[in-house]
Amino acid sequence: MSVGEWVSSKVFSLVHRHNLVYNTCWEDPRLDRVALNIGPEDTILVITSAGCNALDYALLGPKHIYAVDMNPRQNALLELKMAGIRRLDFETFFKIFGEGRYRGIEDLYRSSLRRELTPFARRYWDKHIKRFFGRKRSFYFRGTAGTFARVMNTYITKVARVRPWVEKILNSKTLDEQREIYEKHLKEQVWTPLLRFLLSRDAMLSLVGVPRAQRQQIESQYQGGVAQFVHDCVDAVFGKLPLWDNYFWRVYITGSYTRDCCPEYLKEENFYSLKNGLVDRISTHTNTVEGFLVENDVAISRYVLLDHMDWLSGRFFPLLESEWQAIYDRAAPGARAIWRSGGLRTDFVDRVRIELNGRMVTLGEQLTYHRELAAELHARCRVHTYGSFYIADLNVG
Repeated sequence: MSVGEWVSSKVFSLVHRHNLVYNTCWEDPRLDRVALNIGPEDTILVITSAGCNALDYALLGPKHIYAVDMNPRQNALLELKMAGIRRLDFETFFKIFGEGRYRGIEDLYRSSLRRELTPFARRYWDKHIKRFFGRKRSFYFRGTAGTFARVMNTYITKVARVRPWVEKILNSKTLDEQREIYEKHLKEQVWTPLLRFLLSRDAMLSLVGVPRAQRQQIESQYQGGVAQFVHDCVDAVFGKLPLWDNYFWRVYITGSYTRDCCPEYLKEENFYSLKNGLVDRISTHTNTVEGFLVENDVAISRYVLLDHMDWLSGRFFPLLESEWQAIYDRAAPGARAIWRSGGLRTDFVDRVRIELNGRMVTLGEQLTYHRELAAELHARCRVHTYGSFYIADLNVG
């Protein structure tokens, strides 16, 4: 390991080891719904992140969802949302998770939510509930990803000085109007050498969960590197895709959702569907994907692996192989997996070797990819900060 890699890994570990990283999911579940084709008999393993998408999948009525994350703070956030769904009315719930703040959150937490939580989640929210939800600054500007959003908002307001135009583009009524505002008043003003410099720093990218291995993937596969990749992604989001239902970017620009622009679990009808029993189909598990699968005798028909394989693509490749072995060992007939990558391709996945029916095979031999569907969905992604999206059947019988 080089000195640069060692420093980068230490920074990433420092950022992630003791912090809530993701305060909202940064994967578009609208794509996942089509890709997964969830039915009533499906059992889903999803990496928890902020829990928004586990709640989204629950609305489709699967048999069970196992939300697995090795960071217990991410599971604590999903537990808090689940407790709120069970114990609060919709208006209160929306103030907390839609607006990102609630006056009197400490009393509400202790009287209504705390008893619903596991011991770690209780300890975590006992310490953090007021700081995250009870002050002027929105919850969506908290945690490490929220810190990144706050830095970018400070840049927009104080350095680029384009806040009025950002507000206007969020309220644009047509794609033509949105595109005109971006091209005339935002594009050149925002993309300064300073911003490019910030977006190429490991410390800054660590805040949004981009480890050095993932950055190196983008640098090697995308002309212009990470800064140009982000530039092109933002061009697409603000110039080609409608912003009026893009809650991913809205919440990090404004610190809150609106009733019309928010995740599905924050819509009133869906909130009550979850309250009436669907939320009870979710369980949280603090573990690695492999650890959970080895320790639990469950058959999984749908795997949602996010982009975490990018993290294992280099010197942790043996861990990736043992994880996929566990994935196949627990896969139900007809199982399907979806994942994302910061890179334009994930050739390393096809090189993974596992034992299947007494012989060694590669994933490239075993997986059946749905490339056309994945490409079609990826082009419509509202997040638009991933290099590629994958849908694959496992072919276990």
